[in-house]
Amino acid sequence: MSADIETLQARSATLNVRLENRKAVEKELAPVVEEISVSPIVVAKIADGHVDEAWVKALNEIDKRETAYKKSDSGSEQNKGLQDLGPLLEKLVQKAIERIRDFLVAQIKALRSPHINAQIIQQQNFLKFKDLFTFLHKHHPTLANEICLAYMNTMRWYYLNQFTRYENALNKIKLHVLDKLDVLGNEDTSRRGAVLSSSRIAGPPHDAFNLGHRIDILRTSNQAAISSYLAEEDQSTHYLETPFRNFNLALIDNVTSEYTFLASFFSPALSYSTISQHFAYIFAPTLQLGQALTKNLVAETYDALGILLSIRLNQHFQFELQRRKIPAADGYINGTAMILWPRLQFVMNAHCESIRALTTALPTRPPGKADQAKLSTAPHVATQRFGQLIHGILSTSTEAGDDEPVVTSLRRLRNEIEAFLTKYSSAFGTDKRKRERFLYTNYSLILTIISDVGGKLASEEQEHFEGLKSAFQEAA
Repeated sequence: MSADIETLQARSATLNVRLENRKAVEKELAPVVEEISVSPIVVAKIADGHVDEAWVKALNEIDKRETAYKKSDSGSEQNKGLQDLGPLLEKLVQKAIERIRDFLVAQIKALRSPHINAQIIQQQNFLKFKDLFTFLHKHHPTLANEICLAYMNTMRWYYLNQFTRYENALNKIKLHVLDKLDVLGNEDTSRRGAVLSSSRIAGPPHDAFNLGHRIDILRTSNQAAISSYLAEEDQSTHYLETPFRNFNLALIDNVTSEYTFLASFFSPALSYSTISQHFAYIFAPTLQLGQALTKNLVAETYDALGILLSIRLNQHFQFELQRRKIPAADGYINGTAMILWPRLQFVMNAHCESIRALTTALPTRPPGKADQAKLSTAPHVATQRFGQLIHGILSTSTEAGDDEPVVTSLRRLRNEIEAFLTKYSSAFGTDKRKRERFLYTNYSLILTIISDVGGKLASEEQEHFEGLKSAFQEAA
């Protein structure tokens, strides 16, 4: 019995030593094991589970374990446990890559489905699972780039297709035709009802010089573009700024949405410089379509107010994109401005030429006294038109700077109208009082028309015509 007791005591002491050693080893190994071990639940989820938020969590677990394994494996100490874990982790990563590929390809295919809303798929099926692309780019960058290219080509087709259809709908809107006969110096008013449309249907008369309610397009709080259906069903006649605004309003909203998505989904896997390049590739044909629409709208028109309204809308879009921090469309905005400004200068030059032609056509000698007596000191029709035109220009330029081309064109036009009125007043011959009364009534009319406009440019014009009115006031 004594021998048995001694044996039991020896075994007990040995077991205690082993227990202490095991505790010491477990204390050291537990964090390592916890860091690199993968539970069967995670393995099953990655291999066979539905791709949902729980799957993404399991994917993040795998990513952590794989990173920890590489870190441990790179150390000087090797152990059999790590060596056995390596191939298993690698197979799990490859399985995850396969599942991610299949999932993303399925979402990209869904974007090509008819009548699909791409933004819904982007929000619900891409952004919710943005970690999938980050994981894919980290573990298989070649495949990630191929998936990215497939997405880019799909969205390039999607936007071009959608906006081509929208442009076709906008082309069905009837537009007033303002051509070279709609200049200040032309006195033919017989063709004021012409309308440009695919069906060439005559529309209501238009006014080439009166801004009227057209300025409301700059002030409206409605920031939604007209739908294709409403555009096709619209039977009223509009000016060119209407299709310009609707197309570009829809465009900048989609530009904002797509750029924001790209920056959210592909970052941080891709740099912002690369993301901007991808955006440019996706939207290149759509932006070309937008500039082609602008060229088509203004190429033949003499609607100075419509062109200027389009310029102001374009500036508004530029400020809005800056506010939204979307720099990728700056080239499009600047390109559109380069289409609009030269055409506006061309039209303003045409107005100047028409007034100059009127001036040249006036007789160089005063008519006989009998004819002079029939002359009226009432404002000339060209004065009325000029007043309305510059009222429209000033109303849309309340915040314009002195360096804008329209300022130079406006002053050239002002000089032409003053030269015309001065020469026209010589028809009153030696009747100085009547001549000055004529000039007074014309300048007074211009001042009255533009008196309600604010802004620096308007103030300068009001001061100028106030001086001319005062100079001839005594004769009135």
